[in-house]
Amino acid sequence: MDVGNVIEFGSGNLNLTPGLINADWILEGKPLTNNKLLSKSADGCASTWMWDCTAGRFNWFYDTDETVYVVEGSVIIKDGSRTRHVSAGETIFFPAGSSAEWTVPHYVRKVAFLRSPLPRPVQFARRVYHGLNRLLGRKGNRVEGGNSLMSQTR
Repeated sequence: MDVGNVIEFGSGNLNLTPGLINADWILEGKPLTNNKLLSKSADGCASTWMWDCTAGRFNWFYDTDETVYVVEGSVIIKDGSRTRHVSAGETIFFPAGSSAEWTVPHYVRKVAFLRSPLPRPVQFARRVYHGLNRLLGRKGNRVEGGNSLMSQTR
């Protein structure tokens, strides 16, 4: 069996390790962070992290696409002139190249899904490929919201 195709399972007990916020990004307080890498794709372009932070205010700059699911606590996100209070159960998407000011009133814990964007020429080639498949009436073996095994057995 190809090692890259082995399904990995984790435990419910996550021991996070201390992380750092760039000192130049901290605007107020002394926020302390912890994190743990939960998974990483074989090609290194995607990863999943658990991250938490104590009270403080800081800037964050995103060099990859990041989708955040807030598990516990809350955070106030300021994006230019917009401010949004985000609580447990809500999601945020930060595209690569964006930045935001984070204010953590007490504590926040999140699951972060990171993905490195494909270079523009590869994105274009991918769109052309999928467009040609649609034109030719070809469909992949994926079902929206499902998995490939289900589509193969129907």
